[in-house]
Amino acid sequence: MLVSGAGAAGATVKRDTQLVIRDISPNPVVVKKGSETTAYFDVGASSDVEKVELSVAPASATFRTMRTKDIKDLEGWRWAIGFNENDYAGKWKATAVAFDKSGKEIAKDDSFFSVEIEKGKAETRISRFSADPYKVRKGKSIYFSGRLQVDDRGWEGVRGKRVNIYYQANGSSAWKWVASDWTSRGGKFDARTKAYKSGTFRAVFNGDRELDGAKSRTDYVRVYSWRR
Repeated sequence: MLVSGAGAAGATVKRDTQLVIRDISPNPVVVKKGSETTAYFDVGASSDVEKVELSVAPASATFRTMRTKDIKDLEGWRWAIGFNENDYAGKWKATAVAFDKSGKEIAKDDSFFSVEIEKGKAETRISRFSADPYKVRKGKSIYFSGRLQVDDRGWEGVRGKRVNIYYQANGSSAWKWVASDWTSRGGKFDARTKAYKSGTFRAVFNGDRELDGAKSRTDYVRVYSWRR
């Protein structure tokens, strides 16, 4: 990416050309998912400099492509550049090049900065949730099973996460906790509770720092009393 700015020129006393990237702020440039962070580039130049061009690019030689970016030319030798989650995360290089009135390159300076992309929480889901049997006598056990999965370029099981089972009795609007289990390999969980009254069950994962929470589909169980 390349951008030019205009500045004051014309010195009555000949002097050595000075050019320096004085500040890059913020550094590192931290970008949150779904938003943009503006970085400001401040260049100092001596009075014999007529024009300054600023370019920024990932420092990694293996990074071959770059999006076109909106560049804002500020007053003096200053520029504002916006970065978002689609930009390269890592070390970047800023290069300032100074030119005289005839367009001749007379000075150059490099400076490094970094771009950090904050990852958002990964999406999860609870699949294959089941409460069995669908009809059970009061006091007997109801068994729950299912899988907790994360979307990591495809749905994969998540191990070592707690999944809670909630119950809503017929005629009630409240959901009550009845059981829980920690997921095993493949994200599988199993739990059980005693049958009390007909109602609906569902599994819930509350999420954590890296994973979003998830709720399963509901499953209804009919509970009956033994009669002679």
